[in-house]
Amino acid sequence: MFYYVLKHVVLGPVLRLLFRPRIEGLENIPEDGAAIVAGNHLSFSDHFLMPAILKRRITFLAKAEYFTGPGIKGRLTAAFFRSAGQIPVDRSGKDAGQAAIREGLGVLGRGELLGIYPEGTRSHDGRLYKGKVGVAVMAITAGVPVVPCAMVGTFEIQPPGQVVPKIKRVAIRFGEPLDFSRYAGMENQKAAIRAVTDEIMYAILELSGQEYVDEYAAKVKAAEQDAVPPRKFPKLRR
Repeated sequence: MFYYVLKHVVLGPVLRLLFRPRIEGLENIPEDGAAIVAGNHLSFSDHFLMPAILKRRITFLAKAEYFTGPGIKGRLTAAFFRSAGQIPVDRSGKDAGQAAIREGLGVLGRGELLGIYPEGTRSHDGRLYKGKVGVAVMAITAGVPVVPCAMVGTFEIQPPGQVVPKIKRVAIRFGEPLDFSRYAGMENQKAAIRAVTDEIMYAILELSGQEYVDEYAAKVKAAEQDAVPPRKFPKLRR
């Protein structure tokens, strides 16, 4: 109930008024039945803008940190994501990927829409990064179509680290559903799930027009942070 009140009465109308999103390909979202919507991830705003324009409810796999933040802000964020029906996923540890897949398959098993960001994290520089294979495993296992989605302009309105977004028009594009039934039974084959993931990422790339980086975003972020020299502070004179 909270999800529909938030979408249709509170947040949805406000977002559509402020950001006036240009919508392309909305007819590619199935009217019923399970499907995966796989998109690029440029901004915290993505979590709200895409669901606001969809007719159907969509459930995202959200990082567990959104549910465990400290202080009042952390509790409010956690309450919001829980009330909106989003699922926390622990991204640490070797079993994290399997946990996310189990949760995602549960959503698809109920015939619902599942939203996922194959890059696994927000882009820190606006480029599109290599996709993780969990999306392919779920698509093949559940036998559902994947609708590629591109958020355009959300990095400019709210890049990582910016709390309050700029009021500027954005675009949301949905591509034609991708059918991977030819890979049925191959969800445990590395070559197959890599091929499916790359096909999904290429479809997103065509919609978004971003520069593509054939490396995982988290790895690039970590390497860039390690390359930053420590700040030197002037010595205090006594």
